[in-house]
Amino acid sequence: QVQLVESGGGLVQAGGSLRLSCAASGRTIRNLAVGWFLQAPGKEREFVAAITWSGNTDYADSVKGRFTIARDNAKNTVYLHMNSLKPEDTAVYYCASYFGGLEYRPSRDSAQYHYWGQGTQVTVSS
Repeated sequence: QVQLVESGGGLVQAGGSLRLSCAASGRTIRNLAVGWFLQAPGKEREFVAAITWSGNTDYADSVKGRFTIARDNAKNTVYLHMNSLKPEDTAVYYCASYFGGLEYRPSRDSAQYHYWGQGTQVTVSS
């Protein structure tokens, strides 16, 4: 069992930055991949970024060049560095994880993720 806890959300002005954190509990497992998803009111959850514990990453087109996903394995924590924030980035952000195999890139499919955090609200004002 893996528990995930998000933090770092809040209110920020357009053009500003936030760093979201996803702390995982339990034993460290090499094949654990972690992703970030967002959900805006009335919308389905959608992929933002993901990373394998070996460091392979993937990003949604809408955040490429603005967001960076990173991990600190010693702290069992994955971060989402959010720069140049836009009002359309406003949403609840969730971290999620699954046990990966031989795939090179992490999955973009929310259905593959076994464990989910409770979410953290990001609001970007203009």
